[in-house]
Amino acid sequence: MGTLWIRNAKNIITMDGERRQYPGGSLYAVDQQIVAIGYDLPYEAADTVIDARDKIVYPGLINTHHHLYQNLTRNIPFVQKTELFDWLVTLYDIWRHLRPEDIYASAVVGLGELLKSGCTTAADHFYCFPNGVSGEMIDEEIRAAGELGIRFFPTRGSMSLGRSKGGLPPDEVCQTEDIILRDSRRLIETYHDPKRFAMVRVGVAPCSPFSITADLLKESAALARSYGVRMHTHLAETKDEDQFCLEKLGMRPLDFMEQNGWVGSDVWYAHGIYFNDDEIGHLHTHQCGVAHCPTSNMKMGSGVMPIVKMLEKGVKVGMGVDGSASNDGSNMLLEVRVAHLLHNLMHGPTALGAEDCLRIATRGSARVLGWEDDIGSLEVGKAADMFMIDTRQLGFAGALHDDAALPVLTGLSQTVDMTIVGGKVVVKDGKLVNVDEEKAALAGQAASFRLLNEAALRTKIDYNRMRMERSYPNF
Repeated sequence: MGTLWIRNAKNIITMDGERRQYPGGSLYAVDQQIVAIGYDLPYEAADTVIDARDKIVYPGLINTHHHLYQNLTRNIPFVQKTELFDWLVTLYDIWRHLRPEDIYASAVVGLGELLKSGCTTAADHFYCFPNGVSGEMIDEEIRAAGELGIRFFPTRGSMSLGRSKGGLPPDEVCQTEDIILRDSRRLIETYHDPKRFAMVRVGVAPCSPFSITADLLKESAALARSYGVRMHTHLAETKDEDQFCLEKLGMRPLDFMEQNGWVGSDVWYAHGIYFNDDEIGHLHTHQCGVAHCPTSNMKMGSGVMPIVKMLEKGVKVGMGVDGSASNDGSNMLLEVRVAHLLHNLMHGPTALGAEDCLRIATRGSARVLGWEDDIGSLEVGKAADMFMIDTRQLGFAGALHDDAALPVLTGLSQTVDMTIVGGKVVVKDGKLVNVDEEKAALAGQAASFRLLNEAALRTKIDYNRMRMERSYPNF
């Protein structure tokens, strides 16, 4: 077992139940677990000793919704001015060419970005499985997460309702329910770790009401609950989704979920923009969680999640960056800032403060993932997951007055100074410890170029316009 001693921190922001802070405090961890926090700790040595006199320590941020593979399709010109359904239709014809090696490259990039922005736990929703490719995809994400050292919560997504059956995605990225359920069992049995301080937990995650059948929902819920794993899906993201559900299913999206067993304390949804007041009450009654993804929602013009009403009703809310094709980045600190500014605009400056948003991205996200006993705050008995910022950076000059709000409001041109997961340093001096960043960036871009070239050659969508506007090397 390794030991970690963080001494004399400028401040430790715990995000515990009392929001306690320890200016000048210290923290000691054995293996993954914090065993002491406060002042005058009775220790003389540790395997890793960090003098944190100019650094503020925060609990690790927790990302509750992502699509890591989308790192390979961000900042593409011809999908920049489209709404969700048209955006998906276009990108599906690129994603249908994904290979396992692409998934590994994209996961290294996305998870690395998250770590560098203070994120220590990430949930990912992978649902796009091209014909003939199944089990290899999420395995590659898990391999990347293990190498980087981030706590990881992959959810096995699925699409079974292709265009030929009235759904949105092309048939080439859909699977039969037998394949979906068989691979879901394999992933759970191979990787899911229910123990405390697990580095990998697995969930079950059919994609959305417009890409799955009611039978798949029911079977997925039964499978998840037989293994005691959590359940995740997109819901109430756009007006188009509402209209689709009313026309095709004769009910609203949440009613569809409830009818098929998809409500409960083991369920969390992504987005939740179009839940009405009655539905927000149902979310609280059934103890469902919701992942708030403000940057993606703003970029896609989808709308604004009614987070203030949800919090007032006691609904569990966490933070997510969503896929990088609808965010163009994986920066959790930036996501917290965007949430703060967006809801200031929508509800006034007293509705949701910077520290409140930081709390949503830590304790709130931990509750959404059902992981609050281990992560989400810096307390004795919890995991030694944290990030630090060096207050001597130029971007913090003139701002050292409110340590809890500091990383949300200022210094966002900088990466975090250090990130620690389970007591192990994974980012040091703003750089990933376990991965060559330049090599990872080049591999990710090469995979992206290959995907676009493949799509231009093999799909009916006119990518020639894009290829004339941008010169892509042949990879």
